[in-house]
Amino acid sequence: MEYFDTHAHLSDARFDEDREALIASLPEAGVTRVIDVACDVRTAGATVALIEKHPFIYGTVGMHPHDVRFMDNSMMDRIETLLGHEKMLALGEIGLDYYYDLSPREDQKKWFAEQLDLAKQLNMPVVLHIRDAFGDCMEILRAHRDGLRGVMHCYSGSWETAKECLDLGLRFSFGGAVTFKNARKPCEVAAKLPAESIMLETDCPYLTPVPHRGKRNDPSFVHYACEKIAELRGLTVEETAALTYKNACDAFGL
Repeated sequence: MEYFDTHAHLSDARFDEDREALIASLPEAGVTRVIDVACDVRTAGATVALIEKHPFIYGTVGMHPHDVRFMDNSMMDRIETLLGHEKMLALGEIGLDYYYDLSPREDQKKWFAEQLDLAKQLNMPVVLHIRDAFGDCMEILRAHRDGLRGVMHCYSGSWETAKECLDLGLRFSFGGAVTFKNARKPCEVAAKLPAESIMLETDCPYLTPVPHRGKRNDPSFVHYACEKIAELRGLTVEETAALTYKNACDAFGL
């Protein structure tokens, strides 16, 4: 089996001590493609270094809603420049996060919209982070529906909202959160979505799946999400791995 982890943060400092050894071990664990997400353009050089060193690692870059309070037009220009790299596959992760509110909500909405505009201009997919903000998120996405494509990363919304996201041209990626005991909504959505809209992720080092809660997450744990989605959809793990791998390649143009 081959797995595609569509959302990882291998450039995170928590991998500094063993990053290269971990990456070297991933193909043996069946993880043959990984997307490293640079969610702060100021430190995106670490992602560029990874994608240039490792043939099976790709990248995305954008400004996370937590950090858009620092955003300015020069950083938008930097995002555009970085997205010219042949192994940069999408703009993101971008969006709205009203759970932590680390950036003012007006700043979040402004830079979310501007980054969506840039993605359309560059004809690139987007990677979306939405938490406790689906009302404002959907309003902005509706206004940018022309040419919109991409993925709802770590989706936590309702099935009703998921159906509208499908109509807007979006796909969904699921990680360790679907293994949690309180994951009613993500599991419902993962069970009901069209087969071609589902992908796998880890969001490592965050959201470590059961049975490894409390430990650092990494791409070798992506199979736990695969196994849970297979169970929810009545498929084999092999079928689910192959399906989500193909979907990810289609979504990111590989």
